[in-house]
Amino acid sequence: MIKKSLTAIAIILLLAIAALLIVAPSKTDSDLNPVLRHQPYPVSEEAKALHDTLTIGDWHADTLLWNRDIGRENDYSHVDLPRLQQGNVGLQMFTVVTKSPSGLNYDENSADAPDDITKLAVVQRWPLSTWSSLTARALHQANKLHTFERANPDQLFIIKSKADLARWQARRHNEPRLVGGLIGTEGSHALDGKLENVQTLYDAGFRMMSLQHFFDNKLGGSLHGTSQTGITQFGRDVINKIQELSIILDVSHSSEKTVADVLAMSDTPLVVSHTGFKGHCDTARNISDSLMKQIANKGGLIAVGYWEGAVCGADPKAVVDAMKYGLSLVGENHISLGSDFDGTVTTGFDTSELAALTQEMMRQNFNETQIRKIMGGNMLRLLQAQLPE
Repeated sequence: MIKKSLTAIAIILLLAIAALLIVAPSKTDSDLNPVLRHQPYPVSEEAKALHDTLTIGDWHADTLLWNRDIGRENDYSHVDLPRLQQGNVGLQMFTVVTKSPSGLNYDENSADAPDDITKLAVVQRWPLSTWSSLTARALHQANKLHTFERANPDQLFIIKSKADLARWQARRHNEPRLVGGLIGTEGSHALDGKLENVQTLYDAGFRMMSLQHFFDNKLGGSLHGTSQTGITQFGRDVINKIQELSIILDVSHSSEKTVADVLAMSDTPLVVSHTGFKGHCDTARNISDSLMKQIANKGGLIAVGYWEGAVCGADPKAVVDAMKYGLSLVGENHISLGSDFDGTVTTGFDTSELAALTQEMMRQNFNETQIRKIMGGNMLRLLQAQLPE
């Protein structure tokens, strides 16, 4: 009798653990990537007609971090293929997160703090190799996008070269729902401190790499780290290899000294893939307007985010207010979209609702040329120039 009772308890515990492993990942995803409750944003026929003709591109979404099937429409968080199509998004950079310190904040984080992505990898049942290797985590997330492409060939096409970009453009003319996906890193700690892993990530399809995330790493100082130092010699070696392979360099989350060092050593256009403007929204998340102007002067792009810490708001008006400030600071050729969707931020809309941005830009008297450039034309132009042959 006791043996039967123990067996029953063991079965109940196993079922409870199994249920937790099934439910916990989606609940965590939903809880950490909320959309504020709102009534549908009004979009005029004129704005909708213009929006439907735009090439729209977003430089930053952390969607691959989560165990979410992006081939079907989900009713939580921010991004999947059906919602990208509803928003008329043509180009989406999928960025991979490989380490995130517990107690995350914009002011100061230690690289030695417990890592939340390790916990997430375990709960989401990622391969064992990802529990200890940041490079393995990056490769696992990239592989997920390749798997989604194989499962949804009529909806997703991964872009790795100028030729791929041209093929996507040609296909999209007849297949307007086709999303062009690109892969980038959220910080080069994803290299596990090894220069040769730049090539490893390139071979896996990575075409944009940022240097830091929320903590200092072997490449140099983070905007949110403890040192506020610049680029190390290893960082310089990595940047040289990145540029040799025609990988786009992203300086989001890098310290101001790191950004200044990169500007001094390189004439290749940089991207700030998800940000706001310090002069418009004075938070610890944003670097100085002076550095933004220097990035623009070297042909770079500043991609405006959709959350409070970047633009001091989360609705379409707050995002477009930041864009308008950027127009006066760096000009229409240097502003882009950088949502930070699915990056554990609260937004006022998901990717299906991007027509609300077009409507708000029209309301704030942006002209059609400015709208076309900011919503995706500038991103397309930089990709055409910077992707490998």
